[in-house]
Amino acid sequence: MRGKFFLFIIILGIIFGGIGYYYYKNNMYSKDVLKLEILGPDTAELGEDIEYVVKYKNNGGFVLEEPKLIFEYPQYSVVENDKPQRQEIPLEDIYPGAENALSFKGKLLGKENESKVAKAWLSYRPKNLKARYESATTLTAIIKLVPLTFEFDLPSKVESGKEFHFRLNYFSNANYPLSNLRVFVDYPSDFEFISSTPKSLEKTEWGLGLLNRTDGGRIEIVGKVSGEPAEEKIFKAKLGIWQDGEYILLKEAVRGLEIMQPSIFISWQINGSPRYITNVGDYLHYEIFFKNTGEKPLENLFLVAKLDDSLLDFSTIQPGNGKFQESSKTLIWDHTMNQDLRFLDSMDEGKVDFWIKVKDQLSSNNPVIKTKISLSQVNEEIETKVNAKLALSQKGYFSQGPFVNSGSLPPTVGQSTSYTIFWQIQNFYNDVKNVKVKATLPSQVRLSGELFPKDAKFAFDQVSREIVWDVGDLVGESAGSTTGKEIFFQVVLTPDPNQRGQAAQLVSEAKIIGQDSWTEAPLETKAPEITTSLPDDVAVSGKDIVQ
Repeated sequence: MRGKFFLFIIILGIIFGGIGYYYYKNNMYSKDVLKLEILGPDTAELGEDIEYVVKYKNNGGFVLEEPKLIFEYPQYSVVENDKPQRQEIPLEDIYPGAENALSFKGKLLGKENESKVAKAWLSYRPKNLKARYESATTLTAIIKLVPLTFEFDLPSKVESGKEFHFRLNYFSNANYPLSNLRVFVDYPSDFEFISSTPKSLEKTEWGLGLLNRTDGGRIEIVGKVSGEPAEEKIFKAKLGIWQDGEYILLKEAVRGLEIMQPSIFISWQINGSPRYITNVGDYLHYEIFFKNTGEKPLENLFLVAKLDDSLLDFSTIQPGNGKFQESSKTLIWDHTMNQDLRFLDSMDEGKVDFWIKVKDQLSSNNPVIKTKISLSQVNEEIETKVNAKLALSQKGYFSQGPFVNSGSLPPTVGQSTSYTIFWQIQNFYNDVKNVKVKATLPSQVRLSGELFPKDAKFAFDQVSREIVWDVGDLVGESAGSTTGKEIFFQVVLTPDPNQRGQAAQLVSEAKIIGQDSWTEAPLETKAPEITTSLPDDVAVSGKDIVQ
């Protein structure tokens, strides 16, 4: 009996074990039955529209409940409709055999050959199970092309301690408009920064405006570098975008130059100044000095000055003892014209000079006259900035203007007569900041309070009797533009006996002042005084003498 009982227990265990195995086999779950993949390009251009398609399929026999998809764009992507870089999307239950796909669109930012990884996770809970499972996948794309030009325009050799110019040129052929651009420059040791156009932030950083396709520009830097002859100096620069507080590198540029042993030192003055700032219509006296800094004499030298043909009036050129070539706009001196070019001993210095006039009207804004000098393989470029042209007109009226004037004409001692004063200003070529127009009123003249436009910033100081129109900043207009600003104000004259028998002053000589944003020079232009003769109001001609 005992043996039969144990046999029964064994048979019962086998039966229940089989049942358990069958139940386990039919309820066993593996996360491998969920297929998750990202479909998309394996290469892309900077700013190119790309689409990631996340596909998933339930290959198992369980319903996958409470599924949630997480998609993460590659770092520094530009996401469609400004959506977040990481998106969490609740899904409907995924039944056995069901499949679906979601689309994610954006653009990639980064440098050439940089890997950009998109990531996806899908978490879920198989039906009748408490545990949550997660499947993950990735897709890597390579930025094959960054259609930006970013390069140094740098001389191959410079003299130690000698001022020189170099440029960083940039150009976009990307279909995507680039904003919040920043350029950083890493200078070699012993480099001295002097200036740049446009102005820098802390001498090493520049902000660029919006860069659309086919837009470009340049950063011009002036500086000095010191070193031993044949020493190499490396300049580095990077172009990128600020996005969410992080700098995204797009392009890099590296260029070297060599310190050379100078044999000739070239310097210059224009109208007696090495950093002269000129005005339209000015005559320029160029003096170019050349010094033999080597140990041996120099003979039969040849000096060339290539002149700027867009800003100078060549009908006024006075070449001195040089020869002017009209076709190339070039001045030439050789050893037959200048004895210092025939023989220049060690440490001796020579000079050539010429005169030329700046055009009375220019066609470009922020003008700079560039004169290139070449002598015995030594090249220099003289840059002369041109000031803005501030124009001021001051006129007086009795029968014209926005106000109704009254009183006796001609003016009479002890009686009041009102007049309208008109100021008009124009600004050409460069932006000008902090612009003001000033004049003074004689003691016999007061303001009536009439002003047009009424919101003009117009002030009067009773002690100094100075009137001031605070214009603010003016944009530089092109030559021929009629755009400007104007103001009308009314004054009242009450002549005293000392003014009888003469035309009375209404407003003193006026002047307009401001600071040129391009040249940083102070500017001033004047306009003649206004008297009761009112040459601009023919209706009251001959009624100017105080009675």
